[in-house]
Amino acid sequence: MLGTYQYALDAKGRVFVPAKLREELGDIIYVSKGIDNCLFVYGAPEWGKIEEKLAAMPVSRARYLQRSLFPSAARFELDAQGRILLPQALREHAGLTKDVTIVGVGNRAEIWSLESWTRYNEQTDDKLAEAMDELGF
Repeated sequence: MLGTYQYALDAKGRVFVPAKLREELGDIIYVSKGIDNCLFVYGAPEWGKIEEKLAAMPVSRARYLQRSLFPSAARFELDAQGRILLPQALREHAGLTKDVTIVGVGNRAEIWSLESWTRYNEQTDDKLAEAMDELGF
């Protein structure tokens, strides 16, 4: 998944999922807490891979991820306008109040508050250069 998209939450807490990302995510999507104060958005096949990986791990190693990821996650079928209603707990985790940025990041999308996304991008130049060096780019 690729791209950056700007939207606004409506009064009920719904957000549009960009058409290009909907094509890749499919009809059923999963949204969970992410890192860096954002939400992770997965299509059903990718979410299934996560479940399989965690189920294959010993509980002693998987329990933290299981307890952090699954209770906060929500399963969605997009409405006729291509929107999802984000639960309050997920909106609070990502600090979503009005303006949101949705980005494609490979096998998932992420939902950020516009402010958090802007702040994150202001801090990433050095990290990007370091990561590119590490990968030999």
